[in-house]
Formats: sequence, C-alpha cells, structure tokens
Amino acid sequence: MVGYVCKYTPVEIIEAFGETPVQLEPDSKSYERAESLLHSNICSFAKGVLENVIDKNIDEIVLTSCCDSIKRLYDVLKQRVKFIHVLDLPRKKDPEAKDLFCSEIKGFIKAYTAYKKRDFSEENLLNILEKKAAKGKKVFSESIAVMGARLKEDVVEKIKSFGAEIINLTCTGEERKFDVEPEGDLLRNYAESLLNLTPCMRMAKDRNILEGKRFKGIIYNTIKFCDFYAYEYAELKEKLDIPLLKIETDYTDAGSGQILTRVDAFLESIGMKKVEKEKVRSGYFAGIDSGSTSANVVIIDENKNIISYSIVPTGPKALESARQAFELALKDAGLKEDDIKIVVATGYGRVSIPFAEKTVTEITCHGKGAFFIDSAVRTVIDIGGQDSKVIRLDDEGNVVDFVMNDKCSAGTGRFLEVMARTLGVSIEEMGKVTEKAREDITITSMCTVFAESEVISLIAQNKDQRDIIHALNKAVASKAVSLIERVGRKGSYMMTGGVAKNRGVVSAIEKRLGEKILIPPEPQIIGALGAALIALEGK
Repeated sequence: MVGYVCKYTPVEIIEAFGETPVQLEPDSKSYERAESLLHSNICSFAKGVLENVIDKNIDEIVLTSCCDSIKRLYDVLKQRVKFIHVLDLPRKKDPEAKDLFCSEIKGFIKAYTAYKKRDFSEENLLNILEKKAAKGKKVFSESIAVMGARLKEDVVEKIKSFGAEIINLTCTGEERKFDVEPEGDLLRNYAESLLNLTPCMRMAKDRNILEGKRFKGIIYNTIKFCDFYAYEYAELKEKLDIPLLKIETDYTDAGSGQILTRVDAFLESIGMKKVEKEKVRSGYFAGIDSGSTSANVVIIDENKNIISYSIVPTGPKALESARQAFELALKDAGLKEDDIKIVVATGYGRVSIPFAEKTVTEITCHGKGAFFIDSAVRTVIDIGGQDSKVIRLDDEGNVVDFVMNDKCSAGTGRFLEVMARTLGVSIEEMGKVTEKAREDITITSMCTVFAESEVISLIAQNKDQRDIIHALNKAVASKAVSLIERVGRKGSYMMTGGVAKNRGVVSAIEKRLGEKILIPPEPQIIGALGAALIALEGK
C-alpha cells in the first residue's frame, strides 16, 4: 500500500509495480500527534494527512512538491516511514516542463525499483493506461462545481442528496483519464498526460478551467492557514456571475454543523431541491427548530394561521427536547400527532428528528418566516445561541445571499450567557440595559474566552456593572453589523432568534445602522414558523 495526496502523483506507475495506491485522507478528530511533530500553524491538510499515515501505519509514501506544507510533511515523514519520495512538480505545461516532469517520474521509478528490488515494466503501465483511456469530453450543464481544496465526504454527500451532479475541480480531483499514444516515449507521453489533467491552482497560468463552462453553482473550499485558496476565491468572486459559496475547513469535526448548514442553504438558494413526497395542502402542519439553546415548534393550519407554538430549552439530547416541544405544542393546540400532515425540521438538530418528513436549513426557514411576518423585510438578522447569520431576501422572499460567523461563539447568545454568568446577573437583566452608559467602555476582543478575561478585569477595577453590560451589548452589535456589511445594507430589517429579546443589543445595532429593526412578537419561533410554512407549501 503506497500513500499519496496529489492528482499529479504517478499513480499508474505504482500500479504497474503491482502495488496498491491509496489516496491519503486528511479527515481526523484531532491533530494532537501531528502538532507535536509539526508547527501548529502548518496547513491543516498536511496535519490531517500525517494523522492518517500514523493511524493506518502506512510506510510507503509518494508526495509532490505542491506547497511548502507538503515539503515540511516530507521532512517529518522521512524519519518515520520505510520509503518516501517527493517529485518536483513543474508549474507549467510547456515542453521543458514536460521533460522535467518525465525526468522526475524516471527518478521515482529508479528509487522505487531499488527499494522493492523489482523491475519496472512499461508494458504493465501501457495496459493500465489503456484501461483509463479518455472517452470523450465531460459535458457541463446544470451541475455543481467544487473547487479549491479536497472536500470532506459529508459535504460531498450533502451535495449529492440534492440530486446534483458534482464536477470535481478541486486540487486532488477525481478524474484520471489519459490519452497516451503507445508509440514513442511512453514515460514522456504519460508525464504530459498527467500535466494535462484538470489543473490545480498551483498551475496558475493554465487555470482557466471555467472558460466556456456553465454551472448551477460553485462551492469553493479553502483550508485554514492556506492563503493561496483565499486569493483564488477572491479572483473568482470578482470575475464570475455564477453563484459562489466559500467554506473553510480544517478537516476535523469542529464546525461541521455550520459548514453543512451553509452548503444546504446555498443549494436551496440556487433552486436545488431534494426529491419530496406528494404535496399535501390541507390539515395541520408543524415546523420544528432544533437549536443549540432551545427547541421551538410552530403548528399552523392550511390557511397559515398559527394554532400554537412552544419553546423548550435544549437539553443534552436534541431529540428529547424536540419531542417535548412538539408534544407541548400539540397539547396547546388540542391536536394529536396523527392530525399533523407534514413535519419539517430545521436547526442544527434537524437531522436527529426521525418523525420529521423533511429537513431544511434554518437560513431558508428564518427567511421564510420573517417574510411571512412582514413582506417588506429584505434583511434578516438572526442571532441565536450558537451562531449569527445575516440573510438577504429578494422581493419575493427568496434567500439571495447570506453570511454566518463560523466555528466561534463571538457575537452569539452563548457569548452573552457566558458574560452574564461572569457578571452574576441573568440574561434577562442584561437585555434591560439600554440607557446611555455613564462611562463608554469598549470590549477589545470578541473572543468569548478573552472577552471574559476583560470583563473580570473590569470588575476588579470596580467599573459600574451597567457600563460593562452596555459594552458587551455594543460588542455583539458590532459583530452583527460587520456581517450586515458583508452582504450590503438593505432595509427593512428584522431581527430573529433569542438575542432579539435583548433590547440593549437591538438598540446598539439600530444606532450603528441608523434604522429601526422590526422585532416579531416572539422572535425565537421564526425559524420554526418558516419550517411550518414550507411543510404547508410542499416546497
């Protein structure tokens, strides 16, 4: 078994030796071992690959010099494995580059032959290449293109769940089709075919892979601590008129909920829908918003009247709190579970609710619910327990853009809960502090951990508690407005989520925007309301 990471790896040479090439996966729960061997700021892809090598006890590795992180990975692995070889990857596809890469491939064959004490057969290579012969060009149509760094499998499966055809244009790519002439210099022809694969971003001068192609949308994956992908994304966003979503991953499970939510919402926003059951438009319909702080349920009738709703704190298990909230809403409505025609679930716990017929992202549901309350709303500010979102709506109430804070509790309900606990007050008391502060204090860090240290320091300085609370409310407002700026200011504004009950935060945002914000009678149920409306409309 020979591990590799790059699409330009001569995989077919490995197969011609009779060995099994294995693409190393960066998926890992943590980087504890990798960070003891690599600097903590090294690209998370390289750290994940190192963890994968250790976990699977792989002792033969072939790398390419695609970036400095992989070169550093080579330095570490050569002390730990039996065989490792790195090929110098050219950045062009001119004749000199092809000659150089051919020389590199020959160098690998020589090194592996010496290690295995086994001769290389060009005939074996030719047979393998003939089986991988290119059979016409790929037709691009209403597909989703994935670009940038390799995607985790859960993201790929999420895209497939919408019935989308995935065109893989990431750095590792899935295509390995060759058009190699059997006559002439086989190894040079093979080197040329490798360089003619869909170019990765390192092949800067040959990166016009989108020219003449049309996609339904593009999902661009960037890696933590890798600036190259950020540069390419910025260029694509400027040049293309195709819907484009950027996500950032470190290949661990951290933040996977936010990433999947963003992918879901993006696919929904460009009109891609999962295959659904036959539409039912009469009876009662329920929406369940299973969030990090509370489980909220709304039941409506066929005329879109709200029959009942419930809000239950999220306990240690999402399903239990969702079930409890559902049963409470049924009881208040005087209904039985069999009376509900369709249940739609949203929120981070939506996938854990087996009695829901359909799941929809909270971004789509908050947009739907907010527009139902007031059709003049064009920007929805949703600050919940785990994250903050700003959602842009068009004149029909459809989501046309959105932004989220990722993998951080800064500016969320959780941030305020931690600060309330530090100050020794209730979250309700914090929301009542709206008057002008006697001293205008500024919290310099939005990181929950660092901000808590600042609050403790302010307490030690005997600062007025109301002034500290006012500073914290301003900090949350600043984070929200920064998200609004990313999608562009456009009124009217509505605020949803539990933090909308904090009058201090709302006032601070209004002051920054210079506009009033509409607050629904019960802002915590807007997502569940949107889910119920989707259940009714069968969309």
